[in-house]
Amino acid sequence: MIGKVSGRIDYRGEDHVLIDVRGVGYIVYCSDRTLAALPGPGEAVALYTDLLVREDLMQLFGFPTLVEKEWHRLLMSVQGIGAKASLAILGALGADGVSRAIALGDMAAIKAAKGVGPKTAQRVIIELKDKAPAVMAMAGSLGATLQATPSTDEVIEEIAASRPAPVAAPQPKPQTSAVAQSEALSALGNLGYAPSEAAGAVAQAAQDAPEADTSDLIRAALKLLAPKG
Repeated sequence: MIGKVSGRIDYRGEDHVLIDVRGVGYIVYCSDRTLAALPGPGEAVALYTDLLVREDLMQLFGFPTLVEKEWHRLLMSVQGIGAKASLAILGALGADGVSRAIALGDMAAIKAAKGVGPKTAQRVIIELKDKAPAVMAMAGSLGATLQATPSTDEVIEEIAASRPAPVAAPQPKPQTSAVAQSEALSALGNLGYAPSEAAGAVAQAAQDAPEADTSDLIRAALKLLAPKG
């Protein structure tokens, strides 16, 4: 299994990139969102990958974070969702957007992805709703280490045998929201709330207040979970 590819971009296609790793080129298929965030040819890049193997086909799919890779694997487990549809959903929503949509039961958000119909979107929500809390917790526990873009020293060490050159790699973005959501989920679980209802409330609270910290998320989620009337 090829779990990660680090090297330099040789060229970019409409739905893939060719990454040169010490003279060996790997074709990696990516979502539109991921492709748009990648640097240009000749620049250093690293992607977590998932290998699809069939009788007549082998394809690598690339993701900027382990959480996005996990969502890809889960989406592919849903009947009617192949690699193309999974990348379309991730390209439209991103990993955080998929987590929110599934936790909130937002079928319209899933259906907005190209090639995904209402019945398929409904299956995604139903089959993955109970799995959303675990992925949200995974995002929080990994935190900023989810970023696949390597540091300058890491990239130079990785590919020095083929093309030693100075590299300017972008810095990882902080993942405080994911950490706060994970901690809020844990707190609600300790209070006796079911994982699915806790995930829905935390996702809604995070959507309403993206900059909220853990305590704010817990208070907001508790208000959403409080009995109405």
